Amino acid sequence: MKKYIALFLLLCGTAQATPFADGDAKVGKKLFDQYQCNRCHMAKMGGDGSAIFTRPDRMVSSPEKMIPRIKVCSGAVGANLSAQEEQHLAAYLNQQYYKFK
Repeated sequence: MKKYIALFLLLCGTAQATPFADGDAKVGKKLFDQYQCNRCHMAKMGGDGSAIFTRPDRMVSSPEKMIPRIKVCSGAVGANLSAQEEQHLAAYLNQQYYKFK
């Protein structure tokens, strides 16, 4: 019985999907650059703008908050992203800055 419980727990632990697994971070990086996503961030934070992702009071504090924030920000830069492009961008941002699991 203990073997079955251990196996069940192991499977449960591996069943968790990586956030934005449907996205491709390389494509997300291209979108990030194409739409110059950091231009607003640079104006707000200075430097290259990346501090906006790691500041203590950042708006994205969980994977669930990423796509809604991408929708707001993409509108600010005039990007009309598809749902798939949002996944790509989220995968890039998660890989580069957020590290959500």
